[in-house]
Amino acid sequence: MFQGYESTRNSKLKTAASKAVLKGIADDGGLYVMRDLENKNINVENLSGKSYIEMAEAILKEMLDDFPETKIKECVSKAYTNKFNKDEITPIEKAGDFYITELFHGPTSAFKDVALSILPHLMKASYEMNDINGEVIILVATSGDTGKAALEGFRDIKGTKIAVFYPEGGVSEVQKSQMITQEGANTYVCAIKGNFDDAQTGVKKIFTNERLINEFKVVNKIFSSANSINVGRLVPQIVYYFYTYIKLVEKGAIKMWDKVNFSVPTGNFGNILAGYYAKMLGLPVNKLICGSNENNVLYDFIKTGIYDRNRKFYKTISPSMDILVSSNLERFLYYVSGKNNEEVKNLMNKLNSEGKYEISSEMKNKINSEFYAGCVFTEDTEKTIKETFERYGYLLDTHTAVAYKTLEEYKKETGDKTVSVVLSTASPYKFSRSVYKSLYGDTDKNEFEIMEELSEKTGIPIPENLKGLNKKKIIHTSVCEINEMEDYVRTMD
Repeated sequence: MFQGYESTRNSKLKTAASKAVLKGIADDGGLYVMRDLENKNINVENLSGKSYIEMAEAILKEMLDDFPETKIKECVSKAYTNKFNKDEITPIEKAGDFYITELFHGPTSAFKDVALSILPHLMKASYEMNDINGEVIILVATSGDTGKAALEGFRDIKGTKIAVFYPEGGVSEVQKSQMITQEGANTYVCAIKGNFDDAQTGVKKIFTNERLINEFKVVNKIFSSANSINVGRLVPQIVYYFYTYIKLVEKGAIKMWDKVNFSVPTGNFGNILAGYYAKMLGLPVNKLICGSNENNVLYDFIKTGIYDRNRKFYKTISPSMDILVSSNLERFLYYVSGKNNEEVKNLMNKLNSEGKYEISSEMKNKINSEFYAGCVFTEDTEKTIKETFERYGYLLDTHTAVAYKTLEEYKKETGDKTVSVVLSTASPYKFSRSVYKSLYGDTDKNEFEIMEELSEKTGIPIPENLKGLNKKKIIHTSVCEINEMEDYVRTMD
């Protein structure tokens, strides 16, 4: 049996890829990582002429190494055939000097669809491979987009139940409507009286609560995650970095083996980490550019080597980035520390006990050789949306605008002429009020009326899946305190 994955915090806690997908998080609270990742290689040239589906098969085969090839093919086909409104899955556009990879053409109009369309199938394959006959309880903390994408992905999947926790008042009206109207006999949604970090911490506590785990095990139920702490969520995101690169070669924007930059709006660090994984697998990446909003904990960390969550939390117009504890950074620390599990464990203990930690100067230098960080506050985000639309006719959402502006700042600061790509993480219609305000000023209309007016004024169609959300029946109305999340999970019958 392959044992290619281990906990970031303990090299002795090893497991196979399929079991890592099933468990979501290691028993010690660490995240699963592949120790020998640098020994894996994707020959970029061999991907030329391949479809998105074919690239996904090749990459997942390397990363999920105990899955039979037939299982990988089956999962990929089910995930991406006739599920996206563009044949390319993640098409590439251009706005000004920058290319934009659109990751929002899936069933919920957010980048999370790319991974969450396949995760349920990977999980189903995993429990078949590991002879699991009980029920898998999927727990999700969301800052807006993961929730709906996970609910849609796992809806009515046999042998699963899914509970999504989102911060009350901390998501857009459209994001909330998508979740509370979610159909499916196995879906549960609960607002928590706190922010995303509270939701994420609450879910992690449940995953490491031995008393609760044993209580559920007695009735043949196990917990798992659909957040990007689950390696089955993270790995599929690597694919669109390779796909983008090949498409740029095909467009003549670059020659094979030229390096490119990727600018990514970043909150929980999963999306940009997938780019780092792609680079480790052989993709010619120059810089990974990390865009933050007012909650600029990652910006400060990359600049100073100090991660400090002890700061004011801001609710911004880019809510999916309103995060102060970036879970996937732990995986990154594992690699830049030279796979030093003990060091990662110590840093995470410090984060839990003191709310901050500082990395060595050697680690900081490694990070700065790979990453550039910028932070863009609300006023500049709005200005970027307006200027990009007026100049190029391209409508950015409030997260993509952060990445776009950060890339502009990087180019200005460094003079780097490398061809650069912005990852566009959501349809602008998921944040229509903020996008409308950026272009035309404030309005008293509700978000759904704004959506219609925004489409009329810009000529850009509303995604079909977002139309009529406000007319759908509200199914989920639960609200709980942070310390009641465990009790809520017990009520899922």
